[in-house]
Amino acid sequence: MAVPEHRYSRPLHARGFAYLSLLLALLASGCSRGPQSGGNKQDQGISPSAESTSSPRAETASLGNVDTTLHPQGAPLPRLFPPDVTLTIEVAPPDAWPLFRGNASATGVSSSTLPENPRLLWKRNFEYGMFESTPAIVEGVVYIGSYDGNFYALRLEDGKEIWHFPTELGFNAPAAVYQGRVYVGDTEGRFFCLDAKTGEPLCAHETQAEINAAANIYEDSVIFGSQDASLYRLRLETLELVWKFTIDDMIQCAPTVIGNKGFIAGCDGRLHIVNLDTGEGINAVDILAQSGATPAASGDYVFCGTYGESFFGINWRDAKIVWEHRHPRRGYPFQSSAALTPEMVVVGGRDKMIHGLDPRTGKEMWTVMTGGRIDGSPVIVGDRAFVGSADGRLYAVDVATGEEMWHYEAGGGFIGSAAVASRRLVIGNDDGDLLCFGEEDQ
Repeated sequence: MAVPEHRYSRPLHARGFAYLSLLLALLASGCSRGPQSGGNKQDQGISPSAESTSSPRAETASLGNVDTTLHPQGAPLPRLFPPDVTLTIEVAPPDAWPLFRGNASATGVSSSTLPENPRLLWKRNFEYGMFESTPAIVEGVVYIGSYDGNFYALRLEDGKEIWHFPTELGFNAPAAVYQGRVYVGDTEGRFFCLDAKTGEPLCAHETQAEINAAANIYEDSVIFGSQDASLYRLRLETLELVWKFTIDDMIQCAPTVIGNKGFIAGCDGRLHIVNLDTGEGINAVDILAQSGATPAASGDYVFCGTYGESFFGINWRDAKIVWEHRHPRRGYPFQSSAALTPEMVVVGGRDKMIHGLDPRTGKEMWTVMTGGRIDGSPVIVGDRAFVGSADGRLYAVDVATGEEMWHYEAGGGFIGSAAVASRRLVIGNDDGDLLCFGEEDQ
């Protein structure tokens, strides 16, 4: 559809502060934001017999000839995989971070490098801004939206602004950058396609509620979810609707893609498995509570947490929960999306901890305590995981041991996640600061 020009003007500062206060109040309530909407099981293409029957009490999960039992307290299971199965992890290219979690399968892993002690190379403060979203980095340009009403393109080298695109309420959704175009939704529910060089709006698509999660790319289409409870597939060139898949509550996670399958962890308490060619629901797994986390995926397995204080390992092909992790003493929600290696799942919690879990069993291998809750998602670079905390610190921890290797005291708390490309890390905080770390004279 054409872009209605009169709707996209820079907001008044007073209006911006009022909207920001409202958004912050809504943010604290997670999936309870906004009206519920959605369809029934028939609308989703899911037959009642196809759904997972997992319950809070107990479930037997079968993986080949391996049987395990899920306990209500989340006791670790003997193993997730048969001995001959190894996770194959998709990684982002060294010179780009084009999607929220770096790649279509949302593993949160970069093939770039960072120095042992990253230095702050530049910092830009946006006076009326606040960053909840994760940057995208493509061809030396940082793309990020702010609550000040603007979406920005900045030079990775020095943070200098290239262009900005103004709206009335602003952005908390990360962008997807693909083939010279930027795809991003705003807090009014409008999804935009912008020219990556100029910021000119090329086309837009209206949804019925806020868009606060990132898009993914599948073949000739862009796929994203909205708080109107729908997952959309739109054509890349025109944003014309291909199909819409509706669940029983809001969608606040980015869709994860493996082959022609998409995965969304919904506010309806289910992990949905969607055929991306047809827009039909293949199956759904009961994850016992609402979720806004983007699932990390490899092969037949996905990993995600919930607001119900659990983190799950799931065999999506069998539509079964194989293990559940709950901290034995500190029960807090998981808003963070996990980063994934063959040996470790790394995820932040609202218990103020960074958790390292065995992907085969869900067993907790290590924890790192920070001074604030962790809603942002870790990014793995080499043998380290980088994650920001609400305590205002950016941490680097050893993926294998959890040992803290480095930290930086930024002041403002981190809600969003880092992006890593071309040996630089970029992250924004709730003080309106956008920070870039790397090595001097690189």
